[in-house]
Amino acid sequence: MSVRRLADEQPKTFEFTPENQAWAEREIAKYPPGRQASAVLALLWRAQKQNGYWLSRAALEKVAAMLDMPDIRVLEVATFYTMFNLAPVGRHYVQVCGTTPCMLSGSDDIKAVCRKRIGEQGHVTEDGVFSWIEVECLGACCNAPMVQINDDYYEDLTPGSFARLLEDLAMGEPVRTGSQTGRVSSEPAGGLTSLMTLYGAEPPGVLTAPANDQPPTGKIGN
Repeated sequence: MSVRRLADEQPKTFEFTPENQAWAEREIAKYPPGRQASAVLALLWRAQKQNGYWLSRAALEKVAAMLDMPDIRVLEVATFYTMFNLAPVGRHYVQVCGTTPCMLSGSDDIKAVCRKRIGEQGHVTEDGVFSWIEVECLGACCNAPMVQINDDYYEDLTPGSFARLLEDLAMGEPVRTGSQTGRVSSEPAGGLTSLMTLYGAEPPGVLTAPANDQPPTGKIGN
């Protein structure tokens, strides 16, 4: 793992919004006395989201103070977990899955779109709209290739649909989250090819159960 450091330029202060402060206090109260440090991941995540998806030094120090932890311990957590960004990112922070299923389905082409539209990994566009990074598996292998942008997944991408998605985001246009082809969940892209009877169809040559709820006979077809 490469060394992860805080950004050179830092805001001087960080304060949770009243809403997030109340949320953080409720989160801390879930743990018994002396165990408040257990809330560190949750508070760091909320601080990052409030702060434009990155953590400043002031945000780390704020979390440390709320949890009665040494600043260095909170810094250790933030630098260990790569889900925490230690420098500013774009308003639309693009995480491109490059693990094997996505790679086999075309994630290299998705990364090429990022390089053309945004620049190299970690670069924030001059207008502050985009930055991107390659990440490991995001758990949507059935709908590869996919990306996560801020809190949302965008799946079943092609270079063309992904490029259009980025332009729509840049223009502030509404976008479709999830599958970009209209697939529901991880259903087969070309329609069902097995387990057909579970969905009301009984094509010839499949095992069927008798209507009287008796065990299936094992006979094929009629």
